[in-house]
Amino acid sequence: MDNLAIAESQDTHFFDDVCKNFDHAAQFTKHDAGLLDQIKSCNSVYRFRFPIRKGNGFEVIDAWRVEHSHHQSPTKGGIRYSEMVNEDEVMALAALMTYKCAVVNVPFGGAKGGIKINSKNYTVQELENITRRYTVELTKKNFLGPNIDVPAPDYGSGEREMSWIADTYATMNPNQGDALGCVTGKPIALHGIAGRREATGRGVAIAARECVNVAEDMQRLGLTPGLAGKRVIVQGLGNVGYYSAKFLAEFGAIIVGLCEYEGAIYNADGLDVEAVFQHRKATGSILNFEGAQNFTKSSEGLEQPCDILVPAALENQITADNVRNLQAKIIVEGANGPTTPEAEAAFYEMGGIIVPDMYANAGGVTVSYFEWLKNLSHVSFGRMNRRFEENSNLNLVNMVEGITGVTLNPQQRATIIKGASELELVNSGLEDTMIRSYHEIRETFKTNPNIDTLRTAAFVLAINKIAVSYQNLGVWP
Repeated sequence: MDNLAIAESQDTHFFDDVCKNFDHAAQFTKHDAGLLDQIKSCNSVYRFRFPIRKGNGFEVIDAWRVEHSHHQSPTKGGIRYSEMVNEDEVMALAALMTYKCAVVNVPFGGAKGGIKINSKNYTVQELENITRRYTVELTKKNFLGPNIDVPAPDYGSGEREMSWIADTYATMNPNQGDALGCVTGKPIALHGIAGRREATGRGVAIAARECVNVAEDMQRLGLTPGLAGKRVIVQGLGNVGYYSAKFLAEFGAIIVGLCEYEGAIYNADGLDVEAVFQHRKATGSILNFEGAQNFTKSSEGLEQPCDILVPAALENQITADNVRNLQAKIIVEGANGPTTPEAEAAFYEMGGIIVPDMYANAGGVTVSYFEWLKNLSHVSFGRMNRRFEENSNLNLVNMVEGITGVTLNPQQRATIIKGASELELVNSGLEDTMIRSYHEIRETFKTNPNIDTLRTAAFVLAINKIAVSYQNLGVWP
């Protein structure tokens, strides 16, 4: 995700927004009020401070870890490094993780962490000290462990920070064989998993593709089914935004606009995402890219003509103040909470569709689940059966060629014989998860005429699944 600033003067209540969506959806369920309150509430909120040495002095760091729901164990959620982090935001993100995991059938409870810093103001050594100290504090309070709470990267953090967490936790737990399963999003060399880095963006692209593949819905919007030729604007050129744009382009969409904190660019004929990315690395800005129109305000980029808008930055980017200026017909939420409830209501009044964050950006936690399984099993996906599959396929090809007399060329033989790699298995599992989940949400939406949005349908689905978990645990009758 990208460092798109939220104005400090903007009065937002992220957790309240999540709870409003929950309460709205809860009326379409038949669960006891007490059970609904249990599902909605944050179970554990740990706020702490710790000092670090900075320069010739010390600095006190504010940090949080929130475990929203323990209906499944462990809990799961990223760690955000940002000056904008606060307790309300971490609680909201933890709650969204609970519902997100339920929607895509990943057996985790929701959690989230936050460290209130701007990473750019610290050296690598200072960031390592902060991360390791944060890990120690969580471990001491039993807020970290492969069977307790499993963090992952989020805004401002990545593979490097996850490797520091894994190493610190393993050092503190020398006799725990599954110690590296305490965190996901690790580098491949430290028992990460292929495909994790691009998983969220790939999931966003698949979510967009599934939405536009439904002919009935596209007819209502005046669009042809399929991603081919669809004009897309992506807000954010960090991990999620970059891979969302990359895979959307591979699926046939045309990326016409990109927005970053320094401004936005637009070209109705399309932008080369990789070329823009390299331009920004070279110049420090996406602005002044050859052939593109510049906008000095990122918000202006959101309002240009397109079919699909992908906000992949931070929360509260589409509000009641700017939603009616949007020209998109579909919003696919790559970020968490980019659309306020008021803006969502207005966008649906305008005839649009919003593919909600709790589904659209669930690719990251889905592949994190695969990484966690890999860490617990201590075996890479494909290692046990790839060569067996290839030998079986080779025997089959030889038999068919012998019976039919048809001889395949080397390229054809290699294509048929090939066994699946870890990356291919991960991408297959992710794609299956995203496809099944979208149509499960849409079916809930279509079969209940009182449900007004896909987000409400996703919440109803999540609430029902979590309620069953509590009942199966014997916590609730």
